[in-house]
Amino acid sequence: MTATHRKRRAERLAGAAETVSPGGAGRASSGLWARKAAARCLLTYPSRAQQANSVGRRRRRRPGLGALAAGVPAMAESVERLQKRVEELERELAQERSRRALGGGDGGGGRARIEKMSPEVVDSNPYSRLMALKRMGIVSDYEKIRTFAVAIVGVGGVGSVTAEMLTRCGIGKLLLFDYDKVELANMNRLFFQPHQAGLSKVQAAEHTLRNINPDVLFEVHNYNITTVENFEHFMNRISNGGLEEGKPVDLVLSCVDNFEARMTINTACNELGQTWMESGVSENAVSGHIQLIIPGESACFACAPPLVVAANIDEKTLKREGVCAASLPTTMGVVAGILVQNVLKFLLNFGTVSFYLGYNAMQDFFPTMSMKPNPQCDDRNCRKQQEEYKKKVAALPTQEVVQEEEEIIHDDNEWGIELVSEVSEEELKNSSGPIPDLPEGITVAYTVPQKQEDPVPEVTVEDSGESLEDLMAKMKNM
Repeated sequence: MTATHRKRRAERLAGAAETVSPGGAGRASSGLWARKAAARCLLTYPSRAQQANSVGRRRRRRPGLGALAAGVPAMAESVERLQKRVEELERELAQERSRRALGGGDGGGGRARIEKMSPEVVDSNPYSRLMALKRMGIVSDYEKIRTFAVAIVGVGGVGSVTAEMLTRCGIGKLLLFDYDKVELANMNRLFFQPHQAGLSKVQAAEHTLRNINPDVLFEVHNYNITTVENFEHFMNRISNGGLEEGKPVDLVLSCVDNFEARMTINTACNELGQTWMESGVSENAVSGHIQLIIPGESACFACAPPLVVAANIDEKTLKREGVCAASLPTTMGVVAGILVQNVLKFLLNFGTVSFYLGYNAMQDFFPTMSMKPNPQCDDRNCRKQQEEYKKKVAALPTQEVVQEEEEIIHDDNEWGIELVSEVSEEELKNSSGPIPDLPEGITVAYTVPQKQEDPVPEVTVEDSGESLEDLMAKMKNM
């Protein structure tokens, strides 16, 4: 039915309605009825063009199988993009909540940022006890701690406590790398809390640390550094993620629990010439160690590798289902403490930094040593760094050793006083022992004199030929 036909039908209906009741009121009510009927007519019967358009729309809504198959990759890409966006929004929401808590307006218990460290001794100054190190002469310039950026790889039992200690010390920037999530099985360790189970370790750590000290800058990366695609990004952040963007970090701390990750960090730092510290806790949880590695100057992790690395053993084959390593918060706290202690000594230049420091909890034994790099190291970048270090040392100016002359006391001897030894040369020679044959450069402080037996005069008695009884009888008569 065309539009013209519908219009005519509506007019006929309206005219028929007007002839039903001759009264005025009847005409008014019938006119209203007619208009409603005409409207229903117009709504009930669409035009042919509208019908054709609706059929086309229905056909367009039902694509074929080929169109569906072609749209699958685009749909998957869209879903992945949406998931990433959701993760970004969740992260921004968590950061916003953290910032609101730090404002103190909603009872979050946080504090505002402090632009400059103050040595003022008041209860409201979070740096007063740290700045006391400067007043006591331990550190010359403690405020310098804010100019350093440290990367921590592995935010587990050792890494999380390390990050917390550096945050409380007021480090300038922390870069956290880990791909694991917080589990209830981690509650035997320090730092993490049960309500954080399911969160990524770096995200949970950032929320906690930002509440502890909002003055510290944080950069977190939730990925595995041993994969090819992530390794390049990891190297880029080490070389460009300093406190000032584009400059390298000041120190890299390895707090991982496997040799594959340690070798990855070793490879990256050897290539970049980046100083780093390695740490670890044994599987039985009663020993640990830290090690300072300066490429070219000290042994890298590949110079003296453990058996699992030297023998190219797949670390995954060593793990058995249902069997896990032991873990003690005490041992991990001790290792994290000596690690951060040496980090502070290295950055703030006080005390002596240990190149290797072990910890044996069974005997409370702390062995220390230093290891030179291996000229035949398997890592070619390590050998390259060794050659550059040798050139650097050779280019340093040599310091001449000036031997000071002994000062002569009382050069003018007006009265002619002389000191004469009471021991003659002969007596001195006799009182000294023989000098042993020693290698060149070694002398003895003193010699042991030879023992001389004093000669005892022999007394001879003539034999009288008398018996013992006769001699006794003579003695009785005397």
